[in-house]
Amino acid sequence: MAEELAWRPRSGEIPTDPGVYRFRDADQRILYVGKAKNLRNRLANYFAPLSTLHDRTRHMVLTARSVEWTVVGSDFEALQLEWTWIKEFDPPFNVQYRD
Repeated sequence: MAEELAWRPRSGEIPTDPGVYRFRDADQRILYVGKAKNLRNRLANYFAPLSTLHDRTRHMVLTARSVEWTVVGSDFEALQLEWTWIKEFDPPFNVQYRD
């Protein structure tokens, strides 16, 4: 079923460095922001067979039309950038923790 995602990047295109990734919809809105110590390994989780994904994740992947990433120097930098972009873009598929 993962083959249905025509926009899926080839595994070899995705770096193994730490970074932050963004899923976008057809209107280029950011749907989800996440961080990874290894972008290739993390993004591979989203491209598993659709039937194995959590309902919310499957919905996000099916809504998305592209994924992009930014490589950073460390996991800590990825955490900072992820937090900044979640605050800036308020992606609908990121869980919002409120006090």
